[in-house]
Amino acid sequence: MKIKVGVLLLAALLNGCDNTPAPEKGFAGLGHQAAAFTPVVPGRVFSFPADHGPHDGFRIEWWYVTANLKDDQGQEFGAQWTLFRSALKATPEQPGWSNQTIWLGHAAVTSATVHHAAERYARGGVGQAGVSLTPFKAWIDDWHFSSQASDENPLADLQLSARDKAFSYQLRLTSTRPLVLQGDKGFSQKSEQGQASYYYSQPFFQASGTLEIDGKTYTVSGPAWLDREWSSQPLTANQTGWDWFSLHLDSGEQVMLYRMRQKEGAPYLTGTWIDAQGQTQLLHADDISLTPQEKTNVAGRSMPVSWSIKIPAKHLEITINALNPKAWMDLRIPYWEGPVRLSGSHRGQGYLEMTGY
Repeated sequence: MKIKVGVLLLAALLNGCDNTPAPEKGFAGLGHQAAAFTPVVPGRVFSFPADHGPHDGFRIEWWYVTANLKDDQGQEFGAQWTLFRSALKATPEQPGWSNQTIWLGHAAVTSATVHHAAERYARGGVGQAGVSLTPFKAWIDDWHFSSQASDENPLADLQLSARDKAFSYQLRLTSTRPLVLQGDKGFSQKSEQGQASYYYSQPFFQASGTLEIDGKTYTVSGPAWLDREWSSQPLTANQTGWDWFSLHLDSGEQVMLYRMRQKEGAPYLTGTWIDAQGQTQLLHADDISLTPQEKTNVAGRSMPVSWSIKIPAKHLEITINALNPKAWMDLRIPYWEGPVRLSGSHRGQGYLEMTGY
């Protein structure tokens, strides 16, 4: 699940362009009703490669990549790249300055001792940012996520790049594995009231390339994960934030979990178990025990940087710990996001995002 905090800022920018007040409802305004936009309903048939591109009629969507990387000495790193699309009106995109779309990019790198994050903004229609299909390319300014493969299977081989004054990375992502539909055949419910997104992933990428932090360059490789989601109203007004996990198990299996916290009542908890062949099983709240453990003070907030996760039916009982507990995304809309290590019944690595604290 990758409903990013940056959507709040996009909503503010969009409504500023339209001179319309934007009352915030739910976390980041994502519980605000969007009746004019296309609803998310069960039973959608996904179509690839078309669904790698933008979706007119929906209010928000994103292309999101995380990579757990190591250099030749075993030093661990994380890299993150996200492009958000947010629409002001539920109409097809227009060219030029009449375009009703705002784009936002987030990128970050993390080591055990350093975390750097950066953001970019763009108005649609003028070539500064966008997503094209033939060939597949997602970009904002000089940050790129672009295919080196055929148009029929563009996610088989991609180049990923971003840079800022304190970091940069150039990574190649490859996979021959099928895509994974999250939730119920791609219908990913976010509340008991039915809020949802369309959601698919490629959790089987292998990444390799170079990463530069504070002037030092590392040759790195490791597993990477792509999330694609689009929606019009993914949260309720009662939901205050979320905790999202993507986990690469050394057994070859993958796990995605998210917990939507609420002002009142228990969190909405769900996930997907992905076996080594890419087959999925929807996980319900009764299947999962997800418990915060150790906390640390980050930017004046108490953040749970260690978690206990149990999925008894899969004989999984693990603890995850942040590689860098201070992985704070100190952007205009701040949140915590960084790589994690796994220990216990299964070992591995992954990513954690926490918002609304």
